Amino acid sequence: MCRLKKYDDDLPQTSIIITFHNEARSTLLRTIVSVLNRSPEHLIKEIILVDDFSDNPEDGAALRAIRKVKVIRNSKREGLMRSRVRGADAAVAPVLTFLDSHVECNVHWLEPLLQRVKEDPTRVVCPVIDVISMDTFQYIGASADLRGGFDWNLVFKWEYLGHAERSARLSDPTQVIRTPMIAGGLFSMDRKYFSKLGKYDMKMDVWGGENLEISFRLQPKLTPIIKKPNYEIQLVTEISYHSRVWQCGGSLEIVPCSRVGHVFRKRHPYTFPGGSGAVFARNTRRAAEVWMDDYKELYYRSQPLAKQVDYGDISERVDLRQKLHCKPFRWYLEHVYPELQVPALKEASHVIKQGVRCLDTMGHLVDGSLGLYPCHYTGGNQEWRFENGLIRHHRLCVSLSSEDRVTAVLAACDPTDDAQIWRRQGPLIRHAKLDACLDTARPALYIEQCDEDKPSQQFSF
Repeated sequence: MCRLKKYDDDLPQTSIIITFHNEARSTLLRTIVSVLNRSPEHLIKEIILVDDFSDNPEDGAALRAIRKVKVIRNSKREGLMRSRVRGADAAVAPVLTFLDSHVECNVHWLEPLLQRVKEDPTRVVCPVIDVISMDTFQYIGASADLRGGFDWNLVFKWEYLGHAERSARLSDPTQVIRTPMIAGGLFSMDRKYFSKLGKYDMKMDVWGGENLEISFRLQPKLTPIIKKPNYEIQLVTEISYHSRVWQCGGSLEIVPCSRVGHVFRKRHPYTFPGGSGAVFARNTRRAAEVWMDDYKELYYRSQPLAKQVDYGDISERVDLRQKLHCKPFRWYLEHVYPELQVPALKEASHVIKQGVRCLDTMGHLVDGSLGLYPCHYTGGNQEWRFENGLIRHHRLCVSLSSEDRVTAVLAACDPTDDAQIWRRQGPLIRHAKLDACLDTARPALYIEQCDEDKPSQQFSF
């Protein structure tokens, strides 16, 4: 059905922007050659390579001999976001197409993207991302019934379309897929619109979180609807599945007739200053602080250690949000991503204190013991919630050991497990099924006959 598609003769030209750092030369060359061989020549204005300070300057310099290829080399390591913006600022075509440096464009990949942008310059359009094996470099087709999403840890994930959406695509599997989130590596958009939306957060480092930040910037678009029989024109808000849109304008689409293969690597082949986890947490926290309003607490609940990461100055991005008149994040959840389950925000988290020390997981997981540790009031291993009789630390709950039914341990939360049910009784934490209370007199917490005068059983919350 894609072969039967017809595209306009006057599609806009695009500037291809590819950033790289220490990319294998063969892989980078494959990317460029596939762009040139699989695209109508008149639609490629230029290919801008941004060398993000690779160890060997010749990696990019050797490619200048290829027609239409321009190479920009950073004088220091800037990371994906700042490098892409530098490439976009140098671009002259009306449409920007961002690609990773380890891809292979498939036949007729470009025309479907440019057609969608030409029809509506506020669209951000992505190809279906096929898989290139990292071991054999074989090209493997991926399902077109996927869209991008995330959990409250703000890690991107692919998810299958719902039953209704898949059914709607049976008659025409070439129709575009509205997506709440893009993977971020491969997409096209209008160059002026990219600038209007605020480009990228230039204070994000290296890699990660930029797809969240660009996907959150969205709001409903007013479209004239002609009503018959009197042809009265009325402006209505598009919020249906076929018109899911961003908080600050525009829409995100996956275009099934456009396919690009991508090498999915098991680890990053380059270094992150301070470590990849800290960089990703910093970038993600910046996006959460600017765009997620009170719902950022759900992110912190899922990733408590992120609270300890310095996210820097976000005043410019906050000003951008106000300038764009962006809708609250609640609107995004209700109209763009209603499928994302939203836990109750009002579930209070606590520290459970005894003197100057607090109940702590001690870094343990399932079957691990609990202990007391000096209170630091930054969440992490000392963050607890009381919920339907459970004392929860994210997905783990305080339980009794299955071996002695006395020692307190961590277990996967199960509200049907009697060993995990507790009641607060003044300063005591009483087991719901036993006449016993949590006690700290031993190194590992355990239950003992309740005694309200015993200091080792007295807690404050």
